[in-house]
Amino acid sequence: MSPPLEPLPDSFAATRRSLHRVAEEIVAPARKPHNEIALQATPGGFGTPPFEHDGARLQVRVDGADLVVERDGDEQRAPLTTVAADAELVGAELFPDGMPTDVEPLDIDPEAAQRLGAFYGFADELLERLRSGAAADADASEINLWPEHFDIAFEAGAEAEGKRANYGASPGDDDHDEPYVYVGPWTAPTDGELWNATGFGGAELLYSELVDAEDQLATALAFVERRFDALK
Repeated sequence: MSPPLEPLPDSFAATRRSLHRVAEEIVAPARKPHNEIALQATPGGFGTPPFEHDGARLQVRVDGADLVVERDGDEQRAPLTTVAADAELVGAELFPDGMPTDVEPLDIDPEAAQRLGAFYGFADELLERLRSGAAADADASEINLWPEHFDIAFEAGAEAEGKRANYGASPGDDDHDEPYVYVGPWTAPTDGELWNATGFGGAELLYSELVDAEDQLATALAFVERRFDALK
């Protein structure tokens, strides 16, 4: 069971933007094979799945405000500072297109980074519960954390029948200052009381609503299950 979600500090949005850069410019490019970018929730944050490279088993991940490179069980860890410095810890061999060179300081508050990691852990548990309860004919995909949008999600439902949708959680974006859980139908109509999203066709449950809930996970699960059932 993931720990309860706590109120966000004022530094959260700036921290989220900086960690999004780390996901896109450091963590995802390090994954092998070179054309695979999907990440996953990891303890305290996000990272690559474990992968093989030059005879070693590697994982590159973010834990709170730290970058962690694990190689055959040995862990190197350093605070996130700049994209260029962080790339040095990962190593040039994992950047075949060239090392990042940006030395602008990243704006990362450790408390806000911890909140982001906790949200991903919460979302991963939520989505796994929904996914594991889906029937085989829902054809549910794997749960991935996508560096482009920085959300964690899977898709399910019969596409030919207009029932397929993305089920996920975002740490925030241009239309949302706070994280949110969402359901985004691919083609089904999104009018009516179930569909309340801002900036996209679908439904959203805001982080602040979850923080105030007596049972946060049950509230989020009821939210996504109701939309899942509506699309059956």
